[in-house]
Amino acid sequence: MSRLIDVNVPDIGDYNDVPVIELLVQVGDTVAADDAIVTLESDKATMDVPSPQAGVVRELLVKVGDRVSEGSALARIEAADAASATAPAPAEPAPAATPAPAAPAPTPVAAAAVPPPAAPEAVSAPPASGKRTHASPSVRQYAREHGVDLAGVKASGRNGRITREDVIAHIKAVMQGAATPAKAAQAAPGTLLDLLPWPKVDFAKFGPIDTAPLSRIKKISGANLSRNSVVIPHVTNFDDADITDLEAFRQQINTENAKNPATAKLTLLAFLIKASVAALKKFPEFNTSIDGDKLITKQYYHIAFAADTPNGLVVPVIRDADKKNLYAIADEAGALAKKARDGKLGPADMSGGCFTVSSLGGIGGTGFTPIINAPEVAILGVTRSQMKPVWNGQTFVPRLILPLCLSWDHRVIDGVMAARFLVYLQQILGDFRRVSLDGS
Repeated sequence: MSRLIDVNVPDIGDYNDVPVIELLVQVGDTVAADDAIVTLESDKATMDVPSPQAGVVRELLVKVGDRVSEGSALARIEAADAASATAPAPAEPAPAATPAPAAPAPTPVAAAAVPPPAAPEAVSAPPASGKRTHASPSVRQYAREHGVDLAGVKASGRNGRITREDVIAHIKAVMQGAATPAKAAQAAPGTLLDLLPWPKVDFAKFGPIDTAPLSRIKKISGANLSRNSVVIPHVTNFDDADITDLEAFRQQINTENAKNPATAKLTLLAFLIKASVAALKKFPEFNTSIDGDKLITKQYYHIAFAADTPNGLVVPVIRDADKKNLYAIADEAGALAKKARDGKLGPADMSGGCFTVSSLGGIGGTGFTPIINAPEVAILGVTRSQMKPVWNGQTFVPRLILPLCLSWDHRVIDGVMAARFLVYLQQILGDFRRVSLDGS
């Protein structure tokens, strides 16, 4: 007796319309329980769909490129009845009812009830080496239990499949020194680039050391910065802005308002944020984000700024900076900076940014390469302003010069556009009356 059973897509979470990227069997192939039938690939990982029972593949219901969801039928398998499935394997290969290709004979089924269909393996990320491996869920589970990275196991099964015996052979080879374990997956971004593993150093043998855990902020920001620096093709333009008149105006206003403590003190950051809004309006490409194969252009102007705290840098956001005057921006920036130092910033305070300003002006430096804060496409860095002699056509005169450092995403912005953005920013900072011309 025999019966046809359908192999369906199991529960794969919230994924729908997942493409079939590989057919691992052909019509007529003999498969064992848990042998993979097809491979699916989401936008995050790949997953093999196993056969729920031993038998012979009679029909394939999908092809490479088809999209499937939970419950979609993938294949039909002719499964032997319970009596024949539990019969002991003969000493000699049994005459095949169906001609089998050159593939090895299926593993005999143990003299016990056919096991229930194995639960599909959770979708997992590709191995650290970037090489995709093919193995059934039971083999993957066996490898995990023994700490084996399948990327380093030599496959002997059909279509490059890794079998349980392959994993056992790999473990024996490692124990005997005939093979070395595959590189362990690293948490740091860049492992899919096949980089060398991070060096393990016993620092104590060189002298006294202190060990302390990374702060939560540094752990989170470090992972984001590593990803952004690797994924985004950064280019940084450097230029100078003459802020002599702007700084004189800022100090004059603050002096006039000194007797009114309710009025916020104007900082250079407030002017930089307002100037950035004007530049974003002039060059809307800088107010975009990449979303897959689409470019999102924002019609709002939320400007983020880097704030120093005892535990590391955070990036709060001033929303609708185009609708706020300099006093409001300065007041809000001060309040957010204090909130950051007190460790009270919430996710809402640090989300939705369009463009970031990172200022080291209060510390020093002549230039640096700021890392873009994804999903933004640009970031402006500034360092300490200095008095420098500038030729005015007749003589050298002292001018207060502010270094500008603009990092931009080359997938969206080109060098000419970046240069024009910086030139326009220079013009705004050189004569802040220009801000009123575009309503910023």
